[in-house]
Parts: sequence; structure tokens; C-alpha cells
Amino acid sequence: MTPLNLHPAAKEPTWINFWGWGSGDMLGAGAQAVITGWLFYFFTTFCGLSAVEAGLILGLPRLLEAITCPLIGYVSDNLRHTWVGRKIGRRKLFLLITIPLLPSFALIFRTGHSFTYYLLTFIFFELLYTMFLIPWETLAAEMTKDYKRKAKFAGARMIVAQSSAILASYLPTLLISHFGGKDSPDTFFWMAAIFGVIFSVVVTIVVLTTWERPYGTREQAVMSQTFGGFDLKAALAIPVKMFRDLFSTLKIRAFRQHLSIYLGGYLSQDIFNTAFPIFVATVLMGATLVISQLMTLMYVAQLISVMVAIQIVIRTGPVLAYRIAISLFGAALLMYLGFFLTRPEGFQAAFVALGANLFTALDPTRETFSPALIFWLFLPIMLAGLGRGTLNFVPWSVYNYLPDIDEAVTGQRREGIFAGVMTLVRKVAQSIAIIATGWIIDLGGYISPKSRPGEVIVQSPEAIQTITALMVGGPLLMMLFGLVASWSFRLNASTHAVLVHEVERLREGATEAETPENGRIVEDLTGWSYDRLWGRGSGHAADSSLQPLQARP
Repeated sequence: MTPLNLHPAAKEPTWINFWGWGSGDMLGAGAQAVITGWLFYFFTTFCGLSAVEAGLILGLPRLLEAITCPLIGYVSDNLRHTWVGRKIGRRKLFLLITIPLLPSFALIFRTGHSFTYYLLTFIFFELLYTMFLIPWETLAAEMTKDYKRKAKFAGARMIVAQSSAILASYLPTLLISHFGGKDSPDTFFWMAAIFGVIFSVVVTIVVLTTWERPYGTREQAVMSQTFGGFDLKAALAIPVKMFRDLFSTLKIRAFRQHLSIYLGGYLSQDIFNTAFPIFVATVLMGATLVISQLMTLMYVAQLISVMVAIQIVIRTGPVLAYRIAISLFGAALLMYLGFFLTRPEGFQAAFVALGANLFTALDPTRETFSPALIFWLFLPIMLAGLGRGTLNFVPWSVYNYLPDIDEAVTGQRREGIFAGVMTLVRKVAQSIAIIATGWIIDLGGYISPKSRPGEVIVQSPEAIQTITALMVGGPLLMMLFGLVASWSFRLNASTHAVLVHEVERLREGATEAETPENGRIVEDLTGWSYDRLWGRGSGHAADSSLQPLQARP
């Protein structure tokens, strides 16, 4: 029987593969859109939980993934040594396990349970999510080495991601009329149930439309060895080797820069996503229906943003796109701050007069038509969406190139461990951000409407000030962190082409760069001197004896 993961080396992806693999972000981003957009609001509004409790439920499971993320990445990389990995696929084995279990997502959105119930059900789903996400993320990097094709994979992924986010934001609007009025918890249960079924379908599509990288000469040599019975010493050494490999990725200069850019873009959104629904409910005085429509508009803008960002990244590289995104999202945040400080006269009355459909504000024939209302209601959220879409796209477009840089240093392909490290860092940082956000909101005096579900509670001025300061200041601080890192990031189409060319030469035994300029580019991306690339000097990339290139003056 032919192993599922062995395909001809010359096979190149087509649009079916781009979109088939990209459909996986219906789970990758769709689940996160529901979780970050609605779960904190759901817990504090319908489940009788405080902001601190809701923050702990969203944050604690991600701390546990400090073990599961790198473990899954490490195991998926090394399943090539096993019979099941060769027959089913070292990545696809994990995907197949998750397919029947993903509909359990709906169990999180049941009311009337304890803090422990919500914590355990969320931990279970996060484990499934990680089992899918890390192996899936490696596949695009495995299916092609071409810069433009990698960008197309990332683009397809982000278009699917933003489309799933639109669905996550707009489904409550569609379901509200069928399940108990405008503020019923059943709205969220049925939304999660629909998504749970979709998740299983898209993972099946991913399995059918992707392939894993053919094994190289070194890997085939390892696979040809006989793997006997259980080796206790080898088993005990796995955690040590796993974390050694984990930390070895941080010795790659471009990866360290990339993590800063990644966290700056994503943590800014974590804070915004947590605070924004409460900002709408307290400052704009809108309920679930209003939040749903504003989030839908934002995600539509994100989808448009990704389509533009794909072309910017292909033509100029990721840095310009990232800086434009920060400018747009930052402008939106400052506009919300301006709204809070000025409280435009007549806005509240005009806003209430809109009723259930915010988009009627665009009708110039209405007696209460107000340009000021249109300005404050739509412009900030559109700018936020245009910035956020690109902030989502850039880090994952860059990820597809990182295994190429690592291969120059190690002579190995370690897509899994890089996906594991990225997800680990993201989850831990996200956990801290969400727990801190919930704690700050609670400390500011926010009152959870747990005794009157669905009813808009008038919060104290201090609580509203805290929510606004957090929603504006937190993302701006995170984006500034990412912006600083972006100044020294040099990966683009031309430098990547040089890198791939030099990797091929290293594979053939080269010890010097083809030209001094090529050498400079490779050393800048890797952080290593050229004569120490390809595992030279230590024999193994993860060896702690490796010493990276010293920073240039």
C-alpha cells in the first residue's frame, strides 16, 4: 500500500490545494473568532460568571498548552520514524483523530453550569484545536518552496479565516429571531453547534486536498533503520530533546524578529476582542444584536484588507503591509478614544432610533438621518477591520518561509517544531493577556449582568473609563512592540530567493556563499556565520553548543 504522505517531489500545488488547505482556517480562525468575540461576553452575561472567572477560563487552558503545543509539534515531526506515520502521515494522523470530536464545541455554550464545567469543556476543545492546528500549519510549508506560492497559501488561509469570522459575527443576527428573542443564550449554543459540524467537514477537506513533504535522503536513512521494542531510556529522553529543539528555534534571528511582529499584531487584537463587546454595551449602549452587526462589518473590512495585503506581501514583502496595518488599526482606536472623550451631541438619540438594523443609518431619506452618526458608527470599525485583516495575514505568511531559514542552519526540515513554538508562544501570551484583561475590567468596577441576563446594565463612570482605556491603550502598546521589531526584519521575495538558492548549494556541499552579497543576506536572516551553517561545528542543530553569529556593529 502506498503511504498517504509520499508524493512526487515535483508535484506543485494548484488552486484546489490552496483553497483545500486554506479551508482549515475555518477551524483555525473560526473557532477563535467565536471564542475571542463572544465567549467572554457569553460567560459574563448568561452564565453568572465574573469577569475574573471568565478571564481564567479563557486563559488557564492556554497555559497548559506550554506542554501540549511543542509536544504535538515534536511528535508530528518524528512520526516519520514509525509505521503509522509512514502509512497514514505524520501530520494527517492528528487531523483524522479530531474529525469526530470537533462538534463538542457546542458543549461550551450551555448555560446553568459551574465554573469547573466551563473550564474542563474549554480545555478539552483547546486540546482538539491544538491537535489540528499545529500539524495543519506545517502543510503549506511542506507543499512548496516557492515564495509566491507560499504567499498564495497564506492568502487563501486568511480569506477563509476572515470569511469564517464574518460568519461568527453575523450568525447571532440570523439566529436571534429563531431562538428566544434578541438576547437568548440559545443563540450562542446553536451558533457553536453549526460551527462544530463545519469544523469536522473542513478538516476532512484538508486531509483530502493536501500532501506531506517527501522524505529527504537523511530521513530515508533514519527510516531504514530497525526500530525495535520499547526503549525506556529513549522515551525518557523525549521531553529533554523536545524542549532542546524548542529553544533552538530561538537561535534563528528571523524567527525571533518574527515572534515579536506576530505577538504585537495578535495580542493587540486579543485585548480589543475582549473589551470591544463590553465597550459597545456600556459606551454605545448596544446589546447582542448591535455587537453582532458591528463585528460583521469589521470582519468584512478584514476580508478586503487581506486581499490587498496578499499583493503587497508578494510585491514588496511583509514589513510595509504590517506598518500600514498598524497605522489603520491605531487610527481606529484613537477615534474610539475621541468618541469617549467628546460624547458627540445627539449621537445616543440617533443611535437608539435606528432600532434593530444599524445599516438604516445610511438611508438619507430618514427624518433622523445624521452624518455624524454614520461617521462615528462606521468609520472607526471599518478602519479597525482594514488594519486587523493585514495584521492577521502578515505573521502567517512569514511562517511559511521560516523552515527554509532554519534548514540553512540545521540541514533539517522542522516545520512541526516551528508551528509548535509559534502556537506555544501565542497561547501563553494570549492567556496572560486575556486573564489580565478580565482582571483589569473587574478591578475597574464592571458589574456582570448575571442576575438579569440580556439586560443592559448601566455601569459606573470608573468601569467605563477602565474598559475604554484598556481597549485603546492595550492594543496600541502591543502594536508599538511589533513595530519596533519590524524595522530590522529583512525577509522579502528577493532575499528569500537568495536563501533558497544558497540552501541548494549547501545541500551540495558548499562551504562559502556564491557571492559576498548572498552571504550577507543569509547571515542576516539566520543570525549565523556562513561557515557554521548546515549543522557544521556541532553536528546537530538543536545542540546547545551552537553559538549564533554575533550582532554586527
